[in-house]
Amino acid sequence: MNLVRRRNPANMNRDTGIDQLQRSINRLFDFDWDLDRDLDLFGGVSGPSVDLMEDNDTYIVRCDLPGVEKDNLDISVSGNALTIKGEKQDSSEHKDGRYYRRESWSGAFQRTITVPETVDPNAINAEMKNGVLTLTLPKKEDVKPRQISVDVK
Repeated sequence: MNLVRRRNPANMNRDTGIDQLQRSINRLFDFDWDLDRDLDLFGGVSGPSVDLMEDNDTYIVRCDLPGVEKDNLDISVSGNALTIKGEKQDSSEHKDGRYYRRESWSGAFQRTITVPETVDPNAINAEMKNGVLTLTLPKKEDVKPRQISVDVK
């Protein structure tokens, strides 16, 4: 007579086959995902990072573009979409050998950001300094906060 062990349903691992497959794939590739960054399929940064800020009079967009030349950069506004487009040339002169880890990105990129309708598209200012593009998007005069004085009599 053969003994067949029965598992107690309360002690069974509740993983499905999909869960086991997912763990196996993750172990196979052993990715170190940083979910706060935009990553492409193999863990490299897919493009420049962008910071958006607002103060009373303007919106400010900062974009990290180290190694991008002014001639390879195109900034446009269409409706309420601000597009930063360009290309970073691969400056690597290391032809012999191979990389074990490469975190710097190169190639064409495009970032499109939706801006509020309160932006005055005719007064946008762009400045590049130390590899950081800073766009200043002024608010239209009619939407800026105004201080109203109260006369006491």
